[in-house]
Amino acid sequence: MIQEGFKPLSNTPPDTLLNKLKFWARLVLDFQTNTVYRHLQEFLPKMQGKVLDIGCGQSPYKHLLNSQKTQYYGLDIEEANQKFNYENSEIIHFDGYNIPLSSDSIDGFICTEVLEHIQEPEKFITEIYRVLKRGGVGILTVPWSARYHYIPYDYYRYTPSTLNQFFQDFSSIKIAPRGTDITVIVSKIIVAYFRGLQSPKKFISWLLKVIVALIVFPFFVLCIFVGHLSLFFGLGSKDDPLGYTIWLKK
Repeated sequence: MIQEGFKPLSNTPPDTLLNKLKFWARLVLDFQTNTVYRHLQEFLPKMQGKVLDIGCGQSPYKHLLNSQKTQYYGLDIEEANQKFNYENSEIIHFDGYNIPLSSDSIDGFICTEVLEHIQEPEKFITEIYRVLKRGGVGILTVPWSARYHYIPYDYYRYTPSTLNQFFQDFSSIKIAPRGTDITVIVSKIIVAYFRGLQSPKKFISWLLKVIVALIVFPFFVLCIFVGHLSLFFGLGSKDDPLGYTIWLKK
């Protein structure tokens, strides 16, 4: 098995002061999460009824739902802690394909950065379609320019052409890119910077890494600024984005 050199950090909800600081720091530094959050922030507060969060992890986006108008159900595999470093006791477990709910039983669903970890995506999507009520809505995100992660449970990257084919049974499909090629470049620089800070075994190697990190830190900060400018002004090409968001209606 390939060893993962730089594992993704678990995405925790902003439910305590420390977690709020971590959450907002992540939105500054992690452009994948930032762009996902931007789209969820617009969509989730409008959802109503029973909402299923598929592959929910630690339910980091639950707070965006209106608790007065929705009933939240988190869904994830029982081995999520072992495979993806997630732990959430207040969720429904499933086998990764068969959703243990009745047909036409939910009003909406959330599924963020999960589809690339499913070996049989069409079977998985058929189940989502089955449990969603007629007229129900959902939002799903997938990465495009993302490193091989949660090894070996990372299987695919999807183009809009493939996504349109996967979701053709839905009555409405809208697909939008998240970020541009400039955002992608900045995102990879950030990952490379933090990977370089990982502690080596020898003290002298660690010291050299710290010195280099301090020297390039102004450039690192400038890159972060450029990344946020690329999102705000849409700078760069959307043909090579960080990922895609799909809005669906049955």
